[in-house]
Amino acid sequence: MKNLFKQYLPYLMGYKRQFIFAIIGMFAVAIGTAGTAQIIKPVLDDVFVAKDATMLGIIPFLLIAVFTLKGIGQYIQTYYMSYIGLDVVRKLRNNLVSHLTHQDIQFFKTMHTGEILSRVTNDITRIQTVVTNMIPNIIRESLTILALTIYVIYESPKLAFYFLIIMPLALYPLSRLAKKMKKYSKLSQESTSDMTSRLGEIFSNIEVIKANSTQELESCKFEKENQNVFKYLLKQVKINALTSPIMEILGSVAIGLVIYIGGTEVIEGRMSVGAFFAFATALFMLYTPIKKISKLYNQSQDAVVAHERMFELLNQQPTIISGQKELKEPIRHLSIMNTSLSYGDKIVLNSVSAGVDHGESIALVGDSGAGKSSLVNMIVRFYDPSEGEIVVNERYNIKDLTLKSLHQKVAYVTQQVYIFNDTIAQNVAYGQIFNKKRVRDALKKAYALEFVDKLDKGMDTILSENGKNLSGGQRQRIALARAIYKAPDILILDEATSALDNKSEALIQQALEALKPHMITITVAHRLSTIENADAILVFKEGKIVCRGQHQDLINDCSEYQKLAKILK
Repeated sequence: MKNLFKQYLPYLMGYKRQFIFAIIGMFAVAIGTAGTAQIIKPVLDDVFVAKDATMLGIIPFLLIAVFTLKGIGQYIQTYYMSYIGLDVVRKLRNNLVSHLTHQDIQFFKTMHTGEILSRVTNDITRIQTVVTNMIPNIIRESLTILALTIYVIYESPKLAFYFLIIMPLALYPLSRLAKKMKKYSKLSQESTSDMTSRLGEIFSNIEVIKANSTQELESCKFEKENQNVFKYLLKQVKINALTSPIMEILGSVAIGLVIYIGGTEVIEGRMSVGAFFAFATALFMLYTPIKKISKLYNQSQDAVVAHERMFELLNQQPTIISGQKELKEPIRHLSIMNTSLSYGDKIVLNSVSAGVDHGESIALVGDSGAGKSSLVNMIVRFYDPSEGEIVVNERYNIKDLTLKSLHQKVAYVTQQVYIFNDTIAQNVAYGQIFNKKRVRDALKKAYALEFVDKLDKGMDTILSENGKNLSGGQRQRIALARAIYKAPDILILDEATSALDNKSEALIQQALEALKPHMITITVAHRLSTIENADAILVFKEGKIVCRGQHQDLINDCSEYQKLAKILK
């Protein structure tokens, strides 16, 4: 809890004006609460006992003034702390999403998307309660406790002593409960992440589920995750529910003792009836904020765990770091020099070398898992080589280049097409300066205009999530148009025409042939027709290049290529 305050109080200091107003509101609530207790004394002593008519006329106005002060203070505190809390959470969420987008590809392959979504949404929402509710409420209730404690000590130090000795005894059981609350909060948040992940998996694979009629199977899996969430949330409720009874039992002992001793003081004439009731009222009022703080302390454990989980992500640092050199010149040559790549203990590329000049095309072929995609992943720096280096223009190791300047000159089209929930035009121009004429030209070169122009809104048609309102072949042509629009120096096609029919693929190959003199083209092949005209074909096997050359030479001399050629036809 202490660390939580340390972490988030600096955020509050960034809103000095709002925080000062909120503190003024908290003081108003504390003073109004203490003032309410003080009014009891003249009501009993001056009005009901002394029958003072003047005080009878004054006290109702005092009562209205005290409650007005308290109400205005409550409003000011609630508004300004909510403003701060919501804005802090907005900034935290922005920081977290920005931080995550810079993580390595490996991070996203090892952490489930549902887990990330849960932390960005559910966990940060729990943290919001810290800034919006818990911190201000603890400060306000602490100020109220301070004001009422000063008042009860001032009114009767002797009676105050008994109450103030007994209440601290509650700290031990409450601290035990807080530890349990933290444990179950962690389990609750982890189970919520698992449930969110399961839900995302169901909806992502809904076609497979329906095609296999496995709705019942998936529902059972979800029910198990949902049951875990229910179980741990119920345990949290159980612990929270114990807080009030513990406080009430200890509070009743203290108040009972005060009533007995205070009653004795009144009977023996050492204390007036009004003074005793004012003291008793303040004591009852003092009990409420103490109970609230004890409950808030338990609830804060939920936020402590959420905070820890969020900072696990924020402390995660990428290993792929942008270089410092800006690549301003065109890429004329690409050299892959004795490059190896490992994923943990698994070697996926072993001392691979290749070179390609501007205007040339190379094709990568081999069995699945032979290392083809791993090589192109290193060119776009999704991964860095374990050994060796990749050099641009025989001058720059790509590790030394800024990621932005490198990616500006490389277009990467994969078999899995990525479509944004935006217009076709914005999808094509993604990340570049928008020009409608250039978009149309790119769509034409990708042979996508034939279906785009038939849509009601043409290029301004909004594409649904993952482009599900288009066919697979249409989505691939949009992705190709995006690459063409970028006018890259290096075009990487990782089985990028796999969803196209033979006619569409032939047309795309014509377009790529026309573009070939203006860039370096690297193709990961799935069909022989896409690589026959390549300037060089690299044949991969178990992470090594076993043959290289042009199509006809490899057909004659490379047994591995001969086997692949039969499959690729």
